[in-house]
Amino acid sequence: MRVLKLVLILAISVVAGAQAQDKLEQDRQAIRSLAGFYKVNFNYAEVTSPNPVYQFSKPYKSHGNEWAEIIVDEPKRIVIQHMLAINDSTVIKHWRQDWTYEDPEIMLYTQDNAWKKIALTPADVKGKWTQKVYQVDDSPRYQGYGTWSHVGGHDAWESETDSPLPRRESTTRNDYNVLNRGSRISITKEGWMFEQDNKKVLRTAKGDQVLAVEKGYEEFTKIDPKKFDYARKWWDSQKTYWADVREVWADLAKSTRSDFKVQTKANGKLLYETLFTLGDESIKEKWSANQNKEKIKAALLPYLAK
Repeated sequence: MRVLKLVLILAISVVAGAQAQDKLEQDRQAIRSLAGFYKVNFNYAEVTSPNPVYQFSKPYKSHGNEWAEIIVDEPKRIVIQHMLAINDSTVIKHWRQDWTYEDPEIMLYTQDNAWKKIALTPADVKGKWTQKVYQVDDSPRYQGYGTWSHVGGHDAWESETDSPLPRRESTTRNDYNVLNRGSRISITKEGWMFEQDNKKVLRTAKGDQVLAVEKGYEEFTKIDPKKFDYARKWWDSQKTYWADVREVWADLAKSTRSDFKVQTKANGKLLYETLFTLGDESIKEKWSANQNKEKIKAALLPYLAK
């Protein structure tokens, strides 16, 4: 009987391990499917407020052509870089999303462009993927973790976390300072959908006050890759420099014990302007990786709050 029980336990363990491995591969394929060439429609609108006299902001609509390229593909880490193609001769390095599996550390946004390192337990992250979103200059933006589901062939992931103000409002509003993001990613036949249920929060020493709730939809629909010929050529010349930028940022984040605060402007220049200018100079002067990293670190230090 004891031998039979041991055989049954072993068999169950093998089956469970195989199922977990299958699930992990399903997750990976869903994340990898976020890459591609897309037309993106952006739609945001405030839908409710706890304040009966609150004046709702005007709905936001925009669109663009976006290329999402996998730049790191490891068993438990996938990095996707986004680029906006404005026309046949203009490209903007856009946001980046890093996906990490069962990641024990996360940087949570607090307020005023500051993040706090949080250690998670194995139980917190078991079977879950963390989506780490970065700005155009590769500084942190927000991070959230959740479980990918694959029910009935439908792939979806969701999480909730705090972030800075969206770029569409960061220069026009000062009545709130934290966006609590409820995010849901769904893979579709045509591409993927990024749905959001967001709370606009004023965070003070007295606590959080919700000003309004907004709904957001970013629809990624696959289009002809030929529209991105210039963007691909531009990225091919820039990708080595930006790999060095990511490495310097990672080293700076590791050296910070808990709080991590970034200033968007220093010495009269915005952070992204400084790094983009440095990238063009690096290519022109053909700097080595060590030269890149030295100059990138020196350029970033004035933007890190003491």
